[in-house]
Amino acid sequence: MSADKFLRGAMILTLAGLMVKIIGSVNRILLSRLLGGEGIGLYQMAYPVYLLLVAISSAGIPIAISIIVAEKLAQKDYANVQRVFRVSLGLMAVTGFFFASSLFVAAGWLVNSGIITDSRAYYGLIALTPAVFLSTILACFRGFFQGQQLMTPPAVSQILEQFVRVMTMLALAYFLLPKGLEWAAAGAAFGAAPGALTGLVVLSFFYLKYRHNWQLPANTIGVLGYEKESVGKIAKRLVLLALPVSCANIVVPITSSIDMLLVPNRLIASGFAVDEATTLYGYLAGMAQPLILLATIPTTSLAVSLVPAVSEAFTLGNKDGIAKKAVTAMKLCCLITVPAAVGMGVLAEQLSLLLYGTSKAAVAIMHSAPALWLLGMQQITTGVLQGMGKINVPMVNMVCGLAAKVCAVWLLTNATYSIAGAAWASNINFGLAALLNILVLYRLEIKFKWQELAKIIVAAVLMGVSAHYGYAVLMQLLASKTLATIIAIGLAALVYAVLLPCLGAINKEELRQLPIIKKLIR
Repeated sequence: MSADKFLRGAMILTLAGLMVKIIGSVNRILLSRLLGGEGIGLYQMAYPVYLLLVAISSAGIPIAISIIVAEKLAQKDYANVQRVFRVSLGLMAVTGFFFASSLFVAAGWLVNSGIITDSRAYYGLIALTPAVFLSTILACFRGFFQGQQLMTPPAVSQILEQFVRVMTMLALAYFLLPKGLEWAAAGAAFGAAPGALTGLVVLSFFYLKYRHNWQLPANTIGVLGYEKESVGKIAKRLVLLALPVSCANIVVPITSSIDMLLVPNRLIASGFAVDEATTLYGYLAGMAQPLILLATIPTTSLAVSLVPAVSEAFTLGNKDGIAKKAVTAMKLCCLITVPAAVGMGVLAEQLSLLLYGTSKAAVAIMHSAPALWLLGMQQITTGVLQGMGKINVPMVNMVCGLAAKVCAVWLLTNATYSIAGAAWASNINFGLAALLNILVLYRLEIKFKWQELAKIIVAAVLMGVSAHYGYAVLMQLLASKTLATIIAIGLAALVYAVLLPCLGAINKEELRQLPIIKKLIR
């Protein structure tokens, strides 16, 4: 594996992502206790609108900016790096103001038209308007640092943003609760604004700290043959790169909407009662799918870090460098997601009991397990293609996967397969998108070492066998299912760690390239 900056960046973003998830989980528990089901319902009516607007206005911007900045840095065109940042910052300020104003104006219409069914959610919509503006600008800063492969600033800003957001949400919800649930929910929604402002302040500090990296040689325009790019040219390039990524990101909530609209209806049409269909859907969407999203935090971070690294190598015409980074990222993806998927499948019932206090989600968890690995591969291959400038390809492949998912949900969600059919529809979705990405990469002469990946799969399967029988033995020795599950997971991880070098899936030289682990080896 290459001792590259993108590995260190991926690890930094992974740790930050885990901390953000932990803070968010604590917040969800405390806010639910404070507001109750009705208050949380009011909050959830407003907050998805904010997420959708941010996704439309800025989801593709970090990727677009990181690609362009990485290209300029590879060419040592430092002055135009500054120009790209300034143009993108102005563009995002205008975009953010437009969408924030649109939400402010349209909030009343959303309520009056019945799209938002409870009129009390109006206050939450209004409270979120400043956050739309600030979050859009924040995306510009994050993309700028990602393009330089400086992942510490975005990671620190994410953690502090989440912390301030949560503290503000809880404080305002508590103090406004005597005025009514609608005001408490609006206070909780407003917490996104000071959180985003904190992120902006943090990244502004890092901008001042690191600006010498690209400002010292800023007089290179005209001296080294670089031309001053026009505002229109930069803005056009940003839009052309960001638009497909934004469209691809919108596909994600559309996928969730497909599950929400089709799965319960297909179950009901197959003979399940309404409450049974709702419960089964809850096991899938509320218990199984969150585990997948949590387990793929490392691959998400790896994909984000991979884009500027591949873009830099692509700009320099270093095809070997691209291939090396792609192979390294795919191997790391499989090292993480394959054992996680096997463990999730083998110990589905035990995990359901441990995390949710019921074994009834086991079927949904077990059949959703392959999605963990397939989604990881789709994320990595998407990152490689985006870094190579093939922005439209992952979007088209995601749409193909989405179409396959719709067909699979319709065919497989029935009385025979029940919720397992819906889970396999998601597996087909991610698997097809990943396969199409891989085929495109092969046409671009980027090939993966499947022999090494097969060894990882063998190690993970043997680990799964040890987990299954290990748990059975522990249950005979211990009275606690919880303790037996935790020990079985620990033993499985140990078996996997031992099998990897024994099977030749990983060697000491590769371990030496990994951040933190290389220090332990020394």
